[in-house]
Amino acid sequence: MRDLTNYSLKWHNTFGIDVKCRRFVEFENLRELDTILCSLSDSDMPLLVIGRGSNLLFTKDFNGTVLHSNIKGVETTTGGDDILVRCGSGEKMDDIVNFCVDNNWYGLENLSLIPGDVGASAVQNIGAYGSEIKDCIFKVEAVELKTGRRVELSNEDCGYDYRWSNFKGDWKNRFVITFVTYRLSKSFSPNTEYGNIRDELEKRGISEPDAKQLRNVIIDIRKAKLPDPDIEGNAGSFFMNPIVPMEKFLELRDKYEVVPHYTVNAEYTKIPAGWLIDRCGWKGKSLGKAGVHSKQALVLVNRGGASGKDILKLCERIKSDVKKKFGIEISPEVNIF
Repeated sequence: MRDLTNYSLKWHNTFGIDVKCRRFVEFENLRELDTILCSLSDSDMPLLVIGRGSNLLFTKDFNGTVLHSNIKGVETTTGGDDILVRCGSGEKMDDIVNFCVDNNWYGLENLSLIPGDVGASAVQNIGAYGSEIKDCIFKVEAVELKTGRRVELSNEDCGYDYRWSNFKGDWKNRFVITFVTYRLSKSFSPNTEYGNIRDELEKRGISEPDAKQLRNVIIDIRKAKLPDPDIEGNAGSFFMNPIVPMEKFLELRDKYEVVPHYTVNAEYTKIPAGWLIDRCGWKGKSLGKAGVHSKQALVLVNRGGASGKDILKLCERIKSDVKKKFGIEISPEVNIF
């Protein structure tokens, strides 16, 4: 267990923002977590639970206590064609995806190379290339911060929706996640319909990919269009793709020759926020030390020395321009503090 005061969070957020927290506590098991929770007092408040900080933007010092899970370990249970994979919340998510693909357990491969920890995957309902983690989550184990009570929460309990869970809503700051169990399959059914996956497979002469081939293609696509946070600070996709009424989509289609979209149902469709931002002329542009990535307009980057407030100012300018041009509100996927 680590227990530090006046601690820099620069290496705990992928934007590389150098802010401090009053206290930083890292635990490696449930016993250590119990000890920490029993020791907390009013002076430790507020609390913030973080993973690898790949979905955080700090605009100022955090005047409270940061809890960080370093719980590791993977356990499996087999039943028929399904396999349950129970993972410590401090495991790196992409390591788990790779481990499962190597063992021929399927369902996570489209989520390859998404940064962050296992615990954060269950909070954020991470998703990419036509897949969401909610489709694989079987249960979430957590500890209630106020009481120390251990709970097991089903997929249904967590209230999953697009980039949403009860952990971001009514349960915000109520629980710390300790383990996540994914239900995967021993039968592989590739999902290649989203984005340019199929085109990339065809370029490689692959018509029926196995899971490793699909994972490698997705990794290469992500690396080609997303910056490495170790080189240029970022949090991946900064904005959520807005879901708009079908009438709004048809209105846009009348104005623009091509409007990329993904049908949600008969009444709503999802429009890529990156396309909207690009059409507003922001792709590759900067506002001071904060900028928009040149290959993917959905990604805001730290050009070097940007503060959290610099990134937030750019975010607000982009939101305003998209609203003015298209009449559509876009919202950050990133948690802003």
